[in-house]
Amino acid sequence: MSLEQELTAIQRCVDELARAVNRLQSGLAGPDLRRVRADTDHLRESVALLRASATAAASAAQAAPPEQQPPLPRQGLVPIPDTPYDTSLWTDSDDEGLGAHHRHAP
Repeated sequence: MSLEQELTAIQRCVDELARAVNRLQSGLAGPDLRRVRADTDHLRESVALLRASATAAASAAQAAPPEQQPPLPRQGLVPIPDTPYDTSLWTDSDDEGLGAHHRHAP
């Protein structure tokens, strides 16, 4: 089913719920029925908002051309040597979580 058909089906269900609540109203009264009535009204408003946002999204999608993203450059494998790293690369760094060797913990 398309989005429009789904929204129409939801609207029909909410309308049927409202008719059932109206039929109940003649036999029942009280805060519980008022709550069901308010919830039914909120459902109607929510479906109307959903339909409006779906319509706006569909019109925006038709108006804007599809966004073209450039393809990612293809990367080859990078060889990693088995030789040890040069330790002079890390002479100015701290041991992570331990602090520098020449400083004391607070």
